[in-house]
Amino acid sequence: MDKHLDRNGKPMSNSRMLLKALKARADEKRSFPERVADVMTKWFGSITFLMLNAIVFTGWIMINTGKIKDMEIFDPFPFSLLTTIVSLEAIMLAIIVLISQNRAGKVADLREEVDLHIDIISEQEITKILELIVQLAKKENIDLSRDRSLRYMLRQINTDKIEAVLETQI
Repeated sequence: MDKHLDRNGKPMSNSRMLLKALKARADEKRSFPERVADVMTKWFGSITFLMLNAIVFTGWIMINTGKIKDMEIFDPFPFSLLTTIVSLEAIMLAIIVLISQNRAGKVADLREEVDLHIDIISEQEITKILELIVQLAKKENIDLSRDRSLRYMLRQINTDKIEAVLETQI
C-alpha cells in the first residue's frame, strides 16, 4: 500500500500524514513492557480470549459439580480456587489494559498539542488572507466598513490569554 494513502486507498492530507507519523514514532519508542502490554491488550480484547475463558470456566464448573463422571472433583462448590484465579486474572487484565491506555493517552495528548498548533497557524493564515482580501476590496473601492463580522474576524487572537484561561481550568 502506498504510504500516502489511507486504508481505503484515498490520499491522506499532510496533517493526517503528520499525525500518523507521530503515532508510528510513538509506537517505535515504546518500552518492551509497553509493547508486551499492547500485544496482551489486543489478545485479551478478542472474542477468542472471551470464548477461551467461557470454555475453561464452563469445563471447570462441570468437572467440579460432578457433571463429568470420569473426572475427580478438585475444587468443590463454591469454587474457591476458581474464584481466586479469576480474581487474579481480573487484576492482571486491569493493570495491563491501564498500561496500554496510559500510553495511548500520551499519544492522544501529543496529537491534541499538534492539532492546537496547526489550528493556531491556520487561524493566522486565514486572518492574513482576509487582510489581503480587504486590501484588494479597498483597491477596487469596495466599502467593507459596515461589515461587523469581517472586523471581528480580522482581530488578532491572543493565544496567550486563551492559554492562561485553559490553564486555570485544568
